[in-house]
Amino acid sequence: MVEIVRKPAFEQGVKHIKDERLKERVKKQIAKIIEDPERTGGFLRFNRKKEKKVYIPPFRIIFAYDRETETIYLIDFDKRDRVYDR
Repeated sequence: MVEIVRKPAFEQGVKHIKDERLKERVKKQIAKIIEDPERTGGFLRFNRKKEKKVYIPPFRIIFAYDRETETIYLIDFDKRDRVYDR
């Protein structure tokens, strides 16, 4: 069973979603991540090489998957121009 760890930045970003359609899209993307974290999303570059991104216009979910412990870390959720600056 995959363990899911939600980081504070992710919790903070998701907490501010008011649009119900966007909430549903976020839930669907998280379900895809849980279903197959190794194939879902694209890898980031440079100092965030081990992290991946999933696009939900105009937002991004940043996550990481640790294969050894079978843990998914939901790191951040925000708009593109802010999510990569952290």
